[in-house]
Amino acid sequence: PDGILASHVAQTVGRMQQVPVVLAVQDTTEFNLANLPATEGLGHGTGGNLHGFMLHSVLAVTPEGLPLGVLSMKTWVREPQASGKARQRRALSIRDKESVKWLEGLECLEPLKMQCPDTHLVAVSDREGDVYDVFLAPRPAGVDWLVRAAWNRGVDHPEKYLWETVAAAPVLGETVLHVPRSGARQARSARLALRCVPVQLRPPRSRGAEALPSLEVFAIHALEIDPPEGVEPLEWMLLSSMPTQTLEDVLERLSWYARRWTIESWHRVLKSGCQIEARQFGTLERFLRATALFAVIGWRILYSTMLGRLEADIPCSVLLQSLEWQALYCRTHGTTKPPEQAPKLSEAVLWIAKLGGYLGRKNDDPPGATVLWRGFLVLHEITEMYRIFQKNE
Repeated sequence: PDGILASHVAQTVGRMQQVPVVLAVQDTTEFNLANLPATEGLGHGTGGNLHGFMLHSVLAVTPEGLPLGVLSMKTWVREPQASGKARQRRALSIRDKESVKWLEGLECLEPLKMQCPDTHLVAVSDREGDVYDVFLAPRPAGVDWLVRAAWNRGVDHPEKYLWETVAAAPVLGETVLHVPRSGARQARSARLALRCVPVQLRPPRSRGAEALPSLEVFAIHALEIDPPEGVEPLEWMLLSSMPTQTLEDVLERLSWYARRWTIESWHRVLKSGCQIEARQFGTLERFLRATALFAVIGWRILYSTMLGRLEADIPCSVLLQSLEWQALYCRTHGTTKPPEQAPKLSEAVLWIAKLGGYLGRKNDDPPGATVLWRGFLVLHEITEMYRIFQKNE
């Protein structure tokens, strides 16, 4: 799988070199292949009874939400005995735990930083990435981390604990967040009170024998003001290695953390679009190779979705090869003569979506990843046919 990704990572670095800030967003997902019990080499999932494998990825994303490409993929299977036995796992070194994935996700940025000296790299993780070893890890200049806090850690402050220390800080300002409707929950506008404060984290009490140093980090807190009756208030507590002092800093960190949804969308493309869990490859090794290949395809779909919305008027040649956009144009317009100049990206994305069944009616939402996945499959066939016709002329 690493060999399949190598060329893509090199191209991703080229895109990273063109922007001032790249968010290296990390996330873990699992593939459940319980419907394929004959597949060799699979392991257990989170509940201990799933039959499949795990994937931890690092995706490069701009602060505007544009996915630039995959930086790292780690796949593994869980042995049955790995479930439970929490006390025994806590005694292990970070290098012997599954949580080393968060440390490795940060460490993979060091060689990339050497290739992108003018780009600020920020590793972004959810609460599972709240790992003290990650906070202590050495980093080159220009590499930082941003993590959602999971633990009310001890701090060297009068309030003694993280949440209490931040709550004692003055409100820096407010912001309004639109909360979309979800199930029975109605859409609403939530007012959030914002705070930030530098805190001195104490090492975990359970690791006292290691004599780990304390560490200064910056805590960023957002808490909903006066939520509707019976509704849990929205709250985020973020920790960062980046100095955070002003309201502008806080809003920037929150917006960067919100880009985590990009990697979740990419994982959904792998599952619902590429349908990895429905494939029948026979062995784990074949599944892993296919996952690496589909990861690049899934990124391309998500990239086209987002790029078409953010940079609608640029030529589609930033996404499609010449034969691809020419074949797409001819198929869409029923002609054998494509234009000399590549059409707009927004037009090409719409045409690809329509190949995948998108109707494009007046009130329809913009095309999503699943319909674009189907469209790209059709485009591949059209392009191959167009290539043959070009050779015969």
